[in-house]
Amino acid sequence: MSVGHFFVPAHISAGFIAPLVGYTSSAAIIFQAANSTGANDAMITSWFWALGLGMGLSTIGLSLFFKQPILTAWSTPGAAILVTSLAGVPMAEAIGAFLLCSVLLTLVGLSGWFDRLMAFMPQSIAAAMLAGVLLPFAMHMIMSLESQLVLVFTMIMTFFISRVFWPKLAIMVTFLMGIMIAGVQNLIVWQSLSLQISSPIWTAPEWSLSAAIGVAIPLFIVTMASQNLPGIVVLRSHGYDAPAAPLITWTGITGLLMAPFGGFAFNLSAIMAAICMGKDVDADPQQRYRSAVWAGLFIVATGIFADSLTGLFNSLPQALVVSIAGLALLGTISSSLSAALVQESERIPAMITLITTASGVALWGIGSAFWGLVLGVLALLIQHYSTSSSPSVEP
Repeated sequence: MSVGHFFVPAHISAGFIAPLVGYTSSAAIIFQAANSTGANDAMITSWFWALGLGMGLSTIGLSLFFKQPILTAWSTPGAAILVTSLAGVPMAEAIGAFLLCSVLLTLVGLSGWFDRLMAFMPQSIAAAMLAGVLLPFAMHMIMSLESQLVLVFTMIMTFFISRVFWPKLAIMVTFLMGIMIAGVQNLIVWQSLSLQISSPIWTAPEWSLSAAIGVAIPLFIVTMASQNLPGIVVLRSHGYDAPAAPLITWTGITGLLMAPFGGFAFNLSAIMAAICMGKDVDADPQQRYRSAVWAGLFIVATGIFADSLTGLFNSLPQALVVSIAGLALLGTISSSLSAALVQESERIPAMITLITTASGVALWGIGSAFWGLVLGVLALLIQHYSTSSSPSVEP
């Protein structure tokens, strides 16, 4: 295979857009979580260094090994929990809790029970959950018309036109158009940037029962339920069969290596991965893993140059980022909805899953993707039970 096959514009475009969406949508939460421990600027940079290298290298390694678009990410719901749960917790104890969370993730992966659970997942429910996870991105794109009509409308029209003439470059052309329009409107707030290599800071972990109960356990539960579960569903919904056990095991091992530097939790990505799996990326599903490799390279760069690239991403207007995310995910949303509603007998349970997941409801710190799955499976089980137990009527 020639090196030129890795320089496909559509692959590079998807690989760039994926981390762009991931970083700009949740980087601020990471800042808040680190600040909760009293971290200084150097420590916060170390957190982003650890997260960038951990996510990027594991993404590249897993994607090349399985030849499938497998992306890892930090746990955004986990980071949200850390904002409150880390308040008053010393940094050393926080690092100890991160390590414990990664140990639990590794043990779950080694046990193999997650694979067995996914084998029983109804396809309609899984597809509905995926659609519910992604649908808010498209909705936020439309809602952003209220605040930035010219920017968002121009991007939408550019996307539709580009799909006709340059389908493989539609996202990149739309993104460049968005940059141009945002620049003309003075919506890009350039922050002071200096290209310098980030330095990691090692923090020796300390064990604390209170941190284990208050930080590690909730972080583990949320990462499994709200992140790894949708991540596996994204893979399966696009026809990829990489076993869950080694994927989760490696995210746990990555956390063990990066936790002392601030890598609080790693998991399979759903949103970023979906951007790299659409038909617009490549007509051949077996070639889409290269977009994930490019994403991994860009993510590694965000770790190495954490200060500079985080500032660059934060310079872009939120409406631009929301719009490019919504447009990049339209294909996956439509195919997920189609798969969720194809079986007439399972449409109501699938709709319950879709609505619950898209609602964003969070109970006991666990995100809506998990509760959508729970309600959908329960509705499907009750429906099957009532059908099978109904007395037959003699003619």
